[in-house]
Amino acid sequence: MSRRNISKKRFPDADPKYNSYLVSLLIQRILKSGKKTIAQNIVNGAFEIIKTKTNEDPLMIFEKAIKNASPIVEVKARRIGGSTYQVPIEVSSFRATNLALRWVIRNSRTRVGRTMSIKLASEIIDTANDIGNTIKKKEETHRMAEANKAFAHFRY
Repeated sequence: MSRRNISKKRFPDADPKYNSYLVSLLIQRILKSGKKTIAQNIVNGAFEIIKTKTNEDPLMIFEKAIKNASPIVEVKARRIGGSTYQVPIEVSSFRATNLALRWVIRNSRTRVGRTMSIKLASEIIDTANDIGNTIKKKEETHRMAEANKAFAHFRY
């Protein structure tokens, strides 16, 4: 056993405007070069666009989008007996949320649009409606896990 101190996971505080932990995680992921106010402006702008487009609470749509994008299983490379296998592993809820946030932000950055707020808003709306690149990525992850189900007994 290791004698080192184990570092504790530090969670950001809830977002001051929406009082949501999930929104603060989104702001942290969008953050570039430590410019937090710019990241907050992007998220707030995206939520305003979502509100005008859907006439619903943007926080509910965002939570629904993250829930839709969260994977249940993923594959992890394991080296056994000299060869590498893609072993399907169940995803913890914390990791699933992180993956969903990462995919939403990555796909919104690659989208075509004028500003990041517009791109993020359209990606969140698409994900909440079960369409778009983020949902495609989740389904691809599930397909990979299904295809490698034969190696599930290598789980640790």
